[in-house]
Amino acid sequence: MTIRDTGHNSRVLGSVESWLVSAGRDRRPGSPLNVPPCPASNFVLGERRAYSRDDATPGWEALEEIVGGLEGGSSVAFASGMAGIAAIFDQLPTGSVVALPDDCYQGVAGLAKVGQSRGRWTLHRVAVTDTARWIEMCSLADLIWLESPSNPLLTVADLDTICTAPRKRGAILGVDNTFATPLNQRPLALGADVAVQSITKFIGGHSDLLGGVVTVTDANLLAGLRQARELAGATPGTLETFLAVRGARTLALRLERAQQNAMTLAERLSRHPNVTLTRYPGLASHPTHEAARRQLKGFGTIISFDVRGDALAADAVCAGVKLIQHATSLGAVESTIERRASITGQEHLPPALLRLSVGIEAVEDLWSDLDRALRKVAEV
Repeated sequence: MTIRDTGHNSRVLGSVESWLVSAGRDRRPGSPLNVPPCPASNFVLGERRAYSRDDATPGWEALEEIVGGLEGGSSVAFASGMAGIAAIFDQLPTGSVVALPDDCYQGVAGLAKVGQSRGRWTLHRVAVTDTARWIEMCSLADLIWLESPSNPLLTVADLDTICTAPRKRGAILGVDNTFATPLNQRPLALGADVAVQSITKFIGGHSDLLGGVVTVTDANLLAGLRQARELAGATPGTLETFLAVRGARTLALRLERAQQNAMTLAERLSRHPNVTLTRYPGLASHPTHEAARRQLKGFGTIISFDVRGDALAADAVCAGVKLIQHATSLGAVESTIERRASITGQEHLPPALLRLSVGIEAVEDLWSDLDRALRKVAEV
């Protein structure tokens, strides 16, 4: 994949790996090579900056330039992924119709549920794989919201069909692209209006920040998102944007290593006697493997699998690993594991389902750790 300067669309800047390293830098003589933290709330009047909440800082702009180039649009940085998603929902007029996947991040599901309870919109839940229903909702809904691959069942939606379906006038089709990352999937190029990244995850990559970025191609929607950020005060922090830019520089390297690890672990888990079901888009056994092959450059670093037994057995695996961290979130250099049905809003999931975010450790060390924990539980 090559990147084009989002401000000069005719100028090809090179590969994604080079873009990640070179974008967002101030190239004026005497400038710091890396964009430094800018802990300023206000600026001397007379130039374009006046107040950080309104006018952004160099750190935000560097992050927005990097992600905008990756996604193929113009980006708006937020204090968290959920802050960015809330700003998208904020674009909807009262009485709107929202279509949401059945397998959906619990924060988004909670936001949509609260909005419906307050009369903001009517909510429809649609199976990720029900492409015909999604096409129908494109003609009916004001917001069509997709996550692909989904969280945590890793179902891949038929985005190239859904994103090109005729839409209701003024409708927004958004894709949470966090699991895929812009290196594996570019929803805007498929026809989506909005692509969302939780910067907390792969782009930051080190479990040390909260942040989100929303990328669009429509100028009016871009202005609306910036206004929503300003009015809600959903601005990213100085340290967070600095860390996110630094993390983004190594995204391609980290993702390549972690995806290799994930494929190896998924194949082994699928044959493990103490695992009843392994979900990973790269496995031929995965229900949406063909869609993943067609749409994704890489299959990602997230695996979910069901431990043989009950919730107690799954919890014991989480307690038994030593190298893998028993923690929530994903997309970092370290591998993490958690039982998703233990989380509020995820109780409907299989009780013994574990979500594993695979990091960049040595794969044989990861497998030894995981296999030991699985076999120890089976012996009890």
